[in-house]
Amino acid sequence: MSQQNKGARLYKRPARKGGRKSVWVIRDGESSTSTGVLVKPGERRPPEEAEKALSKYIATKYNPERKLRDVDEILLADVLAIYYKHKVKEYDEETQELQIRRLKQSITRLGKYFGKKYLGAMNSDMTDGYVKHRGSKGGARRDLENLRAAVNHHGNENLHRAVISVNLPEKGDRRERWLQRSEAAHLLWTCWRYKEEQTIHRGKNKGIKIKTGKYTLRHLARFILIGLYTGTRAAAIASASIHKATGKSYVDLDEGVYHRLAIGKKKSNKRQPIIPLPDRLLAHMRRWVDRGIVASHFVEWNGAAIKSVKTAMASAVELAKLDLSEGNVTPHTLRHTAATWLMQQGCDIWEASGYLGMSPKVLIDNYGHHHPDYMSDATNLITKKRGPGKRSRKLSRVA
Repeated sequence: MSQQNKGARLYKRPARKGGRKSVWVIRDGESSTSTGVLVKPGERRPPEEAEKALSKYIATKYNPERKLRDVDEILLADVLAIYYKHKVKEYDEETQELQIRRLKQSITRLGKYFGKKYLGAMNSDMTDGYVKHRGSKGGARRDLENLRAAVNHHGNENLHRAVISVNLPEKGDRRERWLQRSEAAHLLWTCWRYKEEQTIHRGKNKGIKIKTGKYTLRHLARFILIGLYTGTRAAAIASASIHKATGKSYVDLDEGVYHRLAIGKKKSNKRQPIIPLPDRLLAHMRRWVDRGIVASHFVEWNGAAIKSVKTAMASAVELAKLDLSEGNVTPHTLRHTAATWLMQQGCDIWEASGYLGMSPKVLIDNYGHHHPDYMSDATNLITKKRGPGKRSRKLSRVA
């Protein structure tokens, strides 16, 4: 009986004649691929550089068989590699580099832990073990969602027929940190006024920080305005352009309409409906273009579209000294804030959910308590005396 393939793994190849040094190689069946990482004297375990090379091989270069096989013969490395090659095609390399990198990192982590295991061995002990290994319950859940998607995709491609379940840890408590209007105004003002600081490294003033003439957070101020007034997800704000182009969201300044779903991208569960822009925001956006503040995208850094504002946002929050006792303030906080403000203003549920791109149920469950009509009937009636003959017919039938 032939032995099962152990999957791609690292192997220490001894030094060879002619001065060729010992090197870590990836052994996969009968083939070997050099990682280019030399073996250090006395080194027993593969260093991080070699592990990264193995992960990259598993995630992007390994080409598994695409034929129906028994689940006890299918390595999870195969399943992950097939899914990665399928999923990465959905992203635009120019505008969605961050999403591609996150997917690659997730598949790499999963490959390192599950790659040598077989699909048929999948059980809750394996996924529980990964949660402990990952350390972060939320991060583990996101990774395991990718593993579940990979297994489902493998089955949908008719590459296995057994029903394989990937158990996920429970979701953590939903973070609902939102900004008061005074906090939002202060954060915007901080971003608009902040000037870059540089430290003097020579001379008698060595170590002293001086402000330059560069306003390095004004791009974030534009991001925050768009996020607060539209509740749009960060990726769609980052790709928002004044031009129609594949892979980009499009803002029609003439009609005042924001096409949030990137051109050429398929609709997903994360809804990005077309919306009319508020007059105040539209005026800002037109002015940014007219004054040459933006070239092609509404949020630019050094003339190019930004990939992420996480670092800039963290810096701005620290500079503004916002209260973080109720939760951190991140780019996604702007979406929470927009939803909260709409509810506080008494906006119609259906209209608000359509504007934000979320279901009415999600809006009510997470933000409905901010609405002025929230349980208003109950609070009004609870203190009133019941008049004669006021017993509910409906309750009478139930009783």
